[in-house]
Amino acid sequence: MAEVEIGIGKSGRRAYGFDDIAIVPSRRTRDPEDVDITWEIDAFKFELPFMGSAMDGVVSPATAIEMGRLGGVGVLNLEGLWTRYEDPDKVLTEIASLEGDKVTSRMQEIYTEPVKPELVTQRIKEIKQAGVVTAASVTPQKTQALSKAILEGELDLLVIQGTVVSAEHVSKTVEPLNLKSFIRSFDIPVIVGGCASYHAALHLMRTGAVGILVGVGPGNACTTRGVLGLGVPQATAIADAVGARMRHLDETGVYVHVIADGGISNGGDVAKAIACGADSVMLGSVLAAAEEAPGHGYHWGMATFHPTLPRGTRVRTSVRGSMKEILVGPAHENDGKLNLFGALKTSMATCGYESLKDFHKAEVMVAPSLQTEGKALQRDQKVGMGR
Repeated sequence: MAEVEIGIGKSGRRAYGFDDIAIVPSRRTRDPEDVDITWEIDAFKFELPFMGSAMDGVVSPATAIEMGRLGGVGVLNLEGLWTRYEDPDKVLTEIASLEGDKVTSRMQEIYTEPVKPELVTQRIKEIKQAGVVTAASVTPQKTQALSKAILEGELDLLVIQGTVVSAEHVSKTVEPLNLKSFIRSFDIPVIVGGCASYHAALHLMRTGAVGILVGVGPGNACTTRGVLGLGVPQATAIADAVGARMRHLDETGVYVHVIADGGISNGGDVAKAIACGADSVMLGSVLAAAEEAPGHGYHWGMATFHPTLPRGTRVRTSVRGSMKEILVGPAHENDGKLNLFGALKTSMATCGYESLKDFHKAEVMVAPSLQTEGKALQRDQKVGMGR
């Protein structure tokens, strides 16, 4: 790809986010009822290709169960409030009621309560007893320490997750987690991330992970791009990771799933992520707007409460509908934030594709006027796409 000269001695590639691209309808259409959006990873099959993001305002044991019943999988944060407090409801209510200038400092205090391994096991079992697939997230720093409690809970899918996770972490002070040796010796399939480049994705795939999370800083609650200056727009990040997946598949015969993590605000974004090559999406803020969400209409990222360098903020999502309405409808608003997977099916059907992997072949184009062309009245009136 051609590079743009930023200045003498420095050039860079042009990158694209979801708002910069459009899916091009093809010569064939089909009925949405004939479209298959099921997703299979390792031994697990899901009716909907999504994971609920491991954030305390999104996934509780109760909402993880509901996501599972609706056809996806919720990822519980094993270093969050649910493993620090026996009853976190009072804490969640307090976070929702905090004044704007006190949010970060108070959350830093709240999250100083230590993670309790016995609660890690207990929370996993609470979800498992409902008969749905269990998934949970830990940071690389806590993976070894919590692995025994995770195994005792009989977790189905482990997500090792951070702002950026690399297969070659270097430290002069502590022994870093060796992802490759851990994943290959662990009894549970592992998904790792985030990453946002071809080489980082390829090296994570070579650790033996069954899937990788793609996204650095695109989430609604994330401030990484402002605090650290890091990030790659999601359409480009996904496409680069897909290139790494192709190379890894050629080298090993092993298909590693690409999961788009962040930047998804509506059904069109879900469709664009899949069209760019993602196998599934991770949803955060859109699910924080569910009636059942534990954040009471608020959402915050995993680094919001970092003790020395917070990289997130509490954002208000407001309540838009039930979890079911957000995921599979019916929609009673026209802005694409409800019935996300009905929208995915219709997008695939309109382009003539029958399965997620087929949809990877869809043509996309750079379309900077996609969000604004012919939408002057919607913008002026702040309705539909003008909100």
